[in-house]
Amino acid sequence: MAYPRTVTVYLVGAGPGDPGLLTVRGAEVLRRAEVVVYDRLSVATLLDLAPPGAERISVGKAPGQASLPQEETNALLVERGKAGQEVVRLKGGDPFVFARGGEEAAALLHAGVAFEVVPGITSALAVPAYAGVPVTQRGVSTSFTVVTGREGSGDLPIRTDWEAIARVGGTIVVLMGVAHRAEIAERLMAGGLAADTPVTAVTWGTRPEQRTHRTTLGGLGATPVEAPATMVVGAVAGLDLRWFEDRPLFGRTVVVTRAREQASDLVERLRHLGAETVELPVIEIGEAADGGAALTAAAGEVGGYDWLAFTSANAVERFFAALGALGRDARALAGVAVAAIGPGTAAALARSGVQADLVPGRFVAEAVVEAFPAGPGRVLLPRAAVARDALPEGLSAKGFTVDVVEAYRTTLAQPSPTALAAARRADAVTFTSSSTVSNYLEVAGEGPHPPVVACIGPVTAETARAAGLSVTVEAAEHTIGGLVAALVGALGPQLAC
Repeated sequence: MAYPRTVTVYLVGAGPGDPGLLTVRGAEVLRRAEVVVYDRLSVATLLDLAPPGAERISVGKAPGQASLPQEETNALLVERGKAGQEVVRLKGGDPFVFARGGEEAAALLHAGVAFEVVPGITSALAVPAYAGVPVTQRGVSTSFTVVTGREGSGDLPIRTDWEAIARVGGTIVVLMGVAHRAEIAERLMAGGLAADTPVTAVTWGTRPEQRTHRTTLGGLGATPVEAPATMVVGAVAGLDLRWFEDRPLFGRTVVVTRAREQASDLVERLRHLGAETVELPVIEIGEAADGGAALTAAAGEVGGYDWLAFTSANAVERFFAALGALGRDARALAGVAVAAIGPGTAAALARSGVQADLVPGRFVAEAVVEAFPAGPGRVLLPRAAVARDALPEGLSAKGFTVDVVEAYRTTLAQPSPTALAAARRADAVTFTSSSTVSNYLEVAGEGPHPPVVACIGPVTAETARAAGLSVTVEAAEHTIGGLVAALVGALGPQLAC
């Protein structure tokens, strides 16, 4: 009995740039890839979806040059596929729309290597949409034509009848045509299109650096447009349903210094508002010095405490991991009151099945002390190895016996030189704890530093000022949401100037 061949190579469309436009199927195969072969239009963050041990091979092409000829790329896919490796060929846009995916598929088919095509969202549709231009619109355009503006060699396609395309009517979407835009415009006008026909040219569409140029067919040649760009020609190009570039942090670059495990919420919120983020984790979260022995012992005796207090989501996660290692869960806290320093910590508790009994109105240790009832009683406080003593000292003064247990350690991370260079050019840097301030200054040196310094709360801001930084904004609500709102207030108005 013949069994079907196992697919080893996936030709995956990465979309035009926004990582959120990767399809669910594309993400699925990336997460289990052993080898990722990618080109220059693939977004770096998409590569992070692949397992850490996956081999990453760049075959990126730039105008006028190629790091690997197409024939060698084909051979590479065949070689790795025949070796039985799970290979993802990650391509910008859609693999079968001006992306030479058909050539790669043919090479794999000829070599007997099983493959799957995972379609992607083509820039021909996504980029105009991100610029606020529908390629069809009732009463304006009922069709669209997608055409390449160059051959593989970079020359203007001699077989393309531009004059005939002009006579077809509807919308014309030109990909890879920046270098020949003047000649393309002349030939479209020779085919009957008026010189005042609207044109929208979008560079780096769907990405934070997107720039939209609005002109006419007669003025296209003199319009400064850089590659890669998508050009839309026709009446719909005169529509301006903008949304992407109108977001409050669009065009701004913000540095996120949180540990990589904690950064996703802040990064997502900033990107949703249009900011480009530089992930510069200056903290790494590590095991306690004793490997968690003291935390595990304390978790086993948690029922003997009156209160369990948490000052970070990290402590929550480490504590419940220790509890789980003992074969126990949230039910072990029956009769124990639980305090959380803020909503982020309370949310981490909720994920573990616990509703916090106490969350202060201000999210600092002093506010936790104020909100606590008077002692006596026993309090278990799992926390970082190095932390302020305001909470244990304050609770002791109220009559409690406080057992402080090391749940984790924070250590200095070493960001890449590339990330550090990008951080120095950013508009703002965010700090979510005193340790992010001190560690950032240690890895970044004397600067230059971003002009806007944003701190999540007064303790962090005090640390930053003591270190010589000028704090521009301090979140009114000491949460990630409050920090983002403060950034919008600081950067958003300037965007409109």
